Amino acid sequence: MIDLNQMGEKAAGVKYRLQAATAMEKNKVLLEAAKALTDEAEREQILKANAEDIRRGEANGMHPGMLDRLRLDEKRMEAVAEGLRQIAELEDPIGEVLDQFIPENGLHITKVRVPIGVIGIIYESRPNVTVDAFGLCFKAGNVVILKGGSDAICSNIAIASCLRRVLAKCGMPEDVLQLIEDTDRAVAAEFMKLNQYVDLLIPRGGAGLIRTVVENSTIPVIETGTGNCHIFVDEDADLDKALPIIINAKTQRIGVCNACESLVIHEKIREAFLPRLAEALKTHQVEMRADAAVREYIPEAEEATEEDFGKEYLDYIISMKTVAGVEEAISHINRYNTHHSDAIITENKEHAQQFLKGVDSACVYVNASTRFTDGFEFGFGAEIGISTQKLHARGPMGLKELTSYKYTIVGNGEVRG
Repeated sequence: MIDLNQMGEKAAGVKYRLQAATAMEKNKVLLEAAKALTDEAEREQILKANAEDIRRGEANGMHPGMLDRLRLDEKRMEAVAEGLRQIAELEDPIGEVLDQFIPENGLHITKVRVPIGVIGIIYESRPNVTVDAFGLCFKAGNVVILKGGSDAICSNIAIASCLRRVLAKCGMPEDVLQLIEDTDRAVAAEFMKLNQYVDLLIPRGGAGLIRTVVENSTIPVIETGTGNCHIFVDEDADLDKALPIIINAKTQRIGVCNACESLVIHEKIREAFLPRLAEALKTHQVEMRADAAVREYIPEAEEATEEDFGKEYLDYIISMKTVAGVEEAISHINRYNTHHSDAIITENKEHAQQFLKGVDSACVYVNASTRFTDGFEFGFGAEIGISTQKLHARGPMGLKELTSYKYTIVGNGEVRG
């Protein structure tokens, strides 16, 4: 079994070197890493490793949505490289003055943004997370220890090896990025107890993984929750606008946490909207599960259960519920959502504001797809995850969400009386 304490000691040994790095030094590494990931030879090795992960996934009957999360190609490699370039272009948050004041005692107190230290990330079948996590943690001055799942182990090893070569080439300690290559669950359980060295643990994956980490970790955890995302089509919706938003949110990528899983439909637009919606969803082979009021107009839909209304499908399946108004829609969404991303389609400004204020989620939209809940789309360069909790960070987590702060106090001989 791998020696996690040794990895923790290595991380602790290099974190102050990284924290002393200048923005120029960090940006050089990020740009070199982006170049390396799109270099033909490096990319070929990574895609070859990813093909082996895909082969094993298919042989093991992996769900198509999970295979989609796992798969890399030239376009996705370019996207993660572009994410690193965007991170390099962002202002370095470290050293930012958040506040400064002089109380009655005469001390000059300054609140300054600083790195968290060592961040651990446990994640499942998304090898792009290896790159995103490294880039964001590195720019924010944090050492990172990664624990990916067995499904993507070949891809993760190839990517981490490439990034560590870049670090060495740029004169940075390789151990600011470490990958736990042992996929045994016992290793993951041990990693969750490494609070002597790891300052923060972030799980990225399904509900089971997140629950396991939250319940077992002795390291402080930021939950990056599952996504039962809703779209509410209001009585004052532009139906021509609603259809492409729903289709995009549901079908562009089914295996992601910001895909729409549940529709809420105002009862007054059932006749005008539901037949059109059904045709559009059937074109994309989306299975519909609905309440009785919806099934009056979409008889081919299956009866929705209580479980359906709260389920993250990660599949071509969607649940549908009718409501009498905005208040009922908000109540239904707050009961069944995962506090991730929810949207209203409406031309009524009062209804839009009521929805924005009433829905308890990290990201709440008016007339836009939930698929935009993403660090790249928010201009963060990439993201470490979508936080669905309320302490420290909420929503897409970029650079600033990976920092803490400290107070620096300058006096002139003051003593406390």
